[in-house]
Amino acid sequence: MLVLALDTATPASTAALVEVTADGLAGVVERRTVDPRAHGEKLAPEIAAALAEAGFRPRDLAAIVAGVGPGPFTGLRVGLATAASMGQALGIPTYGVCSLDALGRAAGPGRVLIATDARRREVYFATYADGERLTGPEVAKPADVAGLLQGAVGASLPAGVLVPGGASVAGLVDRAAGEGALKYGDVFGVPVEEHLLHPPGAALVAIAADRVREGVPSEVLTPLYLRRPDAVEPAARKPVLT
Repeated sequence: MLVLALDTATPASTAALVEVTADGLAGVVERRTVDPRAHGEKLAPEIAAALAEAGFRPRDLAAIVAGVGPGPFTGLRVGLATAASMGQALGIPTYGVCSLDALGRAAGPGRVLIATDARRREVYFATYADGERLTGPEVAKPADVAGLLQGAVGASLPAGVLVPGGASVAGLVDRAAGEGALKYGDVFGVPVEEHLLHPPGAALVAIAADRVREGVPSEVLTPLYLRRPDAVEPAARKPVLT
């Protein structure tokens, strides 16, 4: 079964084709553009280019998997709206996956901090052990992440780890991944997987693979924002006459 994976939860617009079989999956092609202001312009051409490169047409798709965030409002909506509209037009199911989970799965064995850029000098983050989520997702300032992790690990905190107050998270995790981890690597103080900055399409599909195989009905793609939008309703106008 041919599956289309989409993610716009980070500055990258990603479109990937993955073949799901009865006992595994294989990546076919992945197209990605990193531009936080161009999700709406780049995603559709990337989908078309990925299909053309692999020699498929939209009607060959069996399902669509979309990263539901967390991520900034505008970019995230582009991917989810595209996935939902394509699924409806093609009559195929759509499935949502936390974008951080895809990075956590791709990071592989060990205890890993996944952090993506939430802007406002904050990160969206979660922790993983051998690809399984332990904590999160949450949004916080990089210097506060160590303190939040301390509360999550409790008595298992290794001796000598200094938290909170922006201390290193070394000892809580052995490495970090995601463009937020790269941007604030000096704050986190652990090695950063610089090759793993954006959610891979194959990892998104891997998480949803059982749903694809079982033909689970289409899911509502609910965005994971974690915080309120910047835009607010305007206040009542003040009268100019007194």
